[in-house]
Parts: sequence; C-alpha cells; structure tokens
Amino acid sequence: MPIINRRFALKNIATCAVSAGAAAVFLAACSPKGASFQGVDVTGADYARDLPLTDQHGQRRSLKEFAGKVVVVFFGYTQCPDVCPTSMGELAEVKRALGADGDRLQGIFVTVDPERDTPEVLKAYMASFDPSFIALHGTPEELAAVAKDFKIYYKRVEGSTPTSYTMDHSAGNYVYDPAGRLRLYHRYGSGTQALAADVRALLDEAR
Repeated sequence: MPIINRRFALKNIATCAVSAGAAAVFLAACSPKGASFQGVDVTGADYARDLPLTDQHGQRRSLKEFAGKVVVVFFGYTQCPDVCPTSMGELAEVKRALGADGDRLQGIFVTVDPERDTPEVLKAYMASFDPSFIALHGTPEELAAVAKDFKIYYKRVEGSTPTSYTMDHSAGNYVYDPAGRLRLYHRYGSGTQALAADVRALLDEAR
C-alpha cells in the first residue's frame, strides 16, 4: 500500500498492498456469488481481524459490533496535510451517495499518532467529515499490535521542534462486508466512485 510522507510516491507498493495483491490472485475465486469488485479482492484473508481500541468517546470498540454494515477502516493521523483528509472526505462523500443506505456504512479512522491525537482532537476531526464516523486510538503497545495484524506501516519522522514531527504511514481502505468479513482493500487514489460501487455491491450481496 502507498506509504504517506514527503516521498510516498517512491513507496507506492508497501507491505499491505503486496500482501493484498498476492492474496487477491489466490482468493478472488472465493468471493461469494462470483462478485466482481474495483478494489483488491482479499476475500478469505486471515489478517486485519479486529480493532480492539478505544473511540473518541471513551468506548472500547470491536468490529463485530458493526454487523449488518459495510465497514471501511483507514489508518492515518489528524495533522496529515493531504492524504488523510482526502480519504476521509471521500468516505463521507460515499456515504452521502448511498442515500437511504448511508446508515449501513460505518467509517472508522485509526490514528497512528496517539500522542497528539487526543480524544478531543479526534472528536473535532470526525465531526468535520461525518458525525457517525468513529476514530480509534490506543496505547503505543495496542497500536503496534493492531498495525501488525493489519500489516500497516507507520513511523515517526522528527521535525524542527519536538511537536512538529510527521508520520510516515500506509494509506488505503480496508472494507468489510455486513457479515464482518474482510473483503476488499482500496489503495489510496482509487477514487470515490470505485469505493461507492464496491460498497453498494457488498450491501446488495447482503440483501
């Protein structure tokens, strides 16, 4: 998956994209009903199993509680200048495009910068996109465990002052179907239309 930093174009194929792409070759045939998707089909993958983290309201969350919804998970941080707000803005646009089915889409943002992304900061950040979106944070140890399970790369890059650092990180959306199964990986830059089409397809499967 793309690595987001000042040189992210040089790392356009990182850990998860490689894993997702390889998995797609072997697992696409396992997709229910022979569905065809615009994102990378990772149906049957045995990673990215759960998000045992705390949301911006102090509630412990788990993927299983969103049964019946398509869940889209993105890893980033609130001071990311471009890729993160673009991705979350596109997800909010997808929800609006779904109309009445918008309530069946759950957006989840996982911060890779828990030091600066406090619950108050995360509340304000989510409110700027969609009030129903959830932002998750955890201890450094919890984040490391989740990142390992999701094959996410992240690294602090020091700035000119102790608080002006940036975060290199993987970028892309993990998409779960209403049964709670990881089904798709959308690389950054795939666009709103491709994500919306795949969300609709997963919702239609569950009807």
